Order: sequence, then structure tokens, then C-alpha cells
Amino acid sequence: MSEENESRQPFKRPFRHFTSPKTENKEFVFGVQSVLETLRSGKEIDRLLVQRELGNSEILDLAREKGIQVQKVPLEKLNRITRKNHQGAIAFVSAIHYAKLENVIADTFEKGEIPFILILDRITDVRNFGAIARTAECAGIHAIVIPARGAAQINSDAMKTSSGALNFIPVCREDSLLQTVDFLQNSGLKVVACTEKGRSSVYAVDYSGPVAIIMGSEEDGISDELIRKSDDLAVIPQSGQVGSLNVSVAAGVVIFETVRQRGL
Repeated sequence: MSEENESRQPFKRPFRHFTSPKTENKEFVFGVQSVLETLRSGKEIDRLLVQRELGNSEILDLAREKGIQVQKVPLEKLNRITRKNHQGAIAFVSAIHYAKLENVIADTFEKGEIPFILILDRITDVRNFGAIARTAECAGIHAIVIPARGAAQINSDAMKTSSGALNFIPVCREDSLLQTVDFLQNSGLKVVACTEKGRSSVYAVDYSGPVAIIMGSEEDGISDELIRKSDDLAVIPQSGQVGSLNVSVAAGVVIFETVRQRGL
């Protein structure tokens, strides 16, 4: 990219002090002692599975202390993941370290930039997530927000599909997207839900100011609660026979409409 083009991107500043996530050699660890050590290490854990019939109280207590959700599952499910001696406990380790959204927003304003946030509501397909992350990083989005539960696991497939973008764009994992929307609105951001229920064309909505865009799940789109909280609802005009776009394609449309409005 030329220096002239770089100078025309006032809102694109990689937050490298938030990122520099490290890919783990293993996507999961198993065995009581290994899981306990992983919990104590402070590594980011996406999912923690414990055999329903057993349940290790030390693992459960430590997970609760650290705010990590535990799924109690039958032995058969653990055996499908690995046939090795898992002892009834498997922890999926995240490939990245998550950023704090409040820090991202504060840094963006302090740098004199216009916040551009992407919220993904229950997008579960890893490849869709990776493709969206790649588009978001190319467009200069300041952070991607995902829910703590019901989102795609950020694993090697996501890293690969993102073409490395997840090494450079902050990802924020939030317990409640409803509270996240409240926080963003109180911070001066307009929240736009990209949905088939939209009132306005995506090309008619103003994204030039501080904005957060919500994209919904592959199954049922954006939740009704988030739609009601949004400041505007935008729809992508379509004239074909197929009812909807793939979410990663739809995200690209609205993301680069924002880029266009911001004068790149």
C-alpha cells in the first residue's frame, strides 16, 4: 500500500498492544492435572468440558473463580474428542488473547480516531468468522465483539481462514451483548443492526461517526433484543430469488460501505 493511501486512513490504527495473540500448539488439553494447570496459568479458555457423572470439584471451583463456563457432558462426548486418558476433563484453549472493549474504545478516542466496532451475534461457523475477521482487519475496524457463549471457537481453522488477520485485530469476548450495546451507546457510538428486518438501505445509513455494526447468526440472524436496542436497522437490497446472503458476504458489504463513507 502506498504512503498516500495510508495517509487517507485516519481511523485505521492496529492496536498491537492489545493484540499480538499467540497461537497455541494444541487446541485442547485433557486430563485433570493438565486442565488444572491450564486454568492456573491464566490462558484463555474457550470451552471447558467435564464428565457429567464425575465432575472434579477443584476444576469446577477454579473455573467458577475465573468466570469460565463449564459444560457437564456425557463420557461419550469426551471420547469423541479424544480417545486418550482425558480423566473426564477437556479444556479448549483459545488461539488468541482477548482484548477489553473499554480499553479499545478509550484508546480510539484518545488517538483522535473515529470508533468502528463490529459485533457478531452468535456466529458459529468458524470459517465465516475467519472470513469476517479478515475483512474487518483490511477495513481498519478497531475491534470485533463476540459473546462469551454461543460463538465460533477461535481455533486454527479460524486463524487460517482469517489469513492471519486475527493476529492484528482485537477480539473482545463479552458476557452480555445487550450490556455491550448499552456501553457503546453511552460511549457515543451509534449501533446499527444489519438485518432483513431493516427499515433503511445499508447505503442510506450514516456510518461516518462513531459506529458499531451488528451482524447476526447464520441460523436466525440478530436476536430480537439486540434489534430493539439498536439505533438503526439496515437492510442490504437484493433482487435475486435467494432469500439472503452469506453472513461473511453481508458483513463485507456493510463494512466497506462504512469505509466508502469515511472517504478512503
